[in-house]
Amino acid sequence: MFGIRPRQKITQADWAGYMAQRAQQAASSAIQQFFSTPLPDPETPIAEVPMVALDMETTGLDERRHAIVSIGLVPFTLNRIKLAERRYWVVNPSRPLAEASIAYHHITHSEIAQAPDLEVILDEVLAALAGRLVVVHFRNIERPFLDAAIKARRGEGVLFPMIDTMSLEARLHRQTLWARFRRWLGRPPVSIRLHASRERYGLPAYQGHHALVDALATAELLQAQIATHYRPHTPLKDIWC
Repeated sequence: MFGIRPRQKITQADWAGYMAQRAQQAASSAIQQFFSTPLPDPETPIAEVPMVALDMETTGLDERRHAIVSIGLVPFTLNRIKLAERRYWVVNPSRPLAEASIAYHHITHSEIAQAPDLEVILDEVLAALAGRLVVVHFRNIERPFLDAAIKARRGEGVLFPMIDTMSLEARLHRQTLWARFRRWLGRPPVSIRLHASRERYGLPAYQGHHALVDALATAELLQAQIATHYRPHTPLKDIWC
């Protein structure tokens, strides 16, 4: 297996090599098909890139001890959000839900008792992601959780490039000279959470912590970020990770 851990930095050239090698080596036919579906070239203008916003609710923040309980997907481009093609699944995490987890995402014991294991819907999820640039808000949840969950079921993980809207906000509000000056003054950092980020662009407030709603919110946020800070011909390589 290609030896890249979920939280390692992978360069654009590495992504191409990783996906090509995984297409040859994958044992699972669904994973092989996923990696064989070509992604847009890194030089592709963002306006021409097919994307899909991905959000997951989990039982906690550590993929080694916690599990996915729901997945939301919303396909989109810079000009159109394809709500008719949205997908949403509740899955059984195969472990008890903590009360704090239920209060956070509002998925109950009775819901997961009737829900399938991720294995049952995994081929559908991979097919919905294949060939699209995945967009998330904070990749250090979606990337390691999905990789660990697939590895536990198929014996091999799945990594892929993403656009991280939180990372784009961090470039603007956490990594600039002005941000460093704010810290020097002792002021709190600007929030780059999903709700606060959307608020800065005048986007409506949604009820958070529902995977499908947050996927839609993430798609709208990226559209606003590109319209405000980038251009339609900005190459994909400038914003993916």
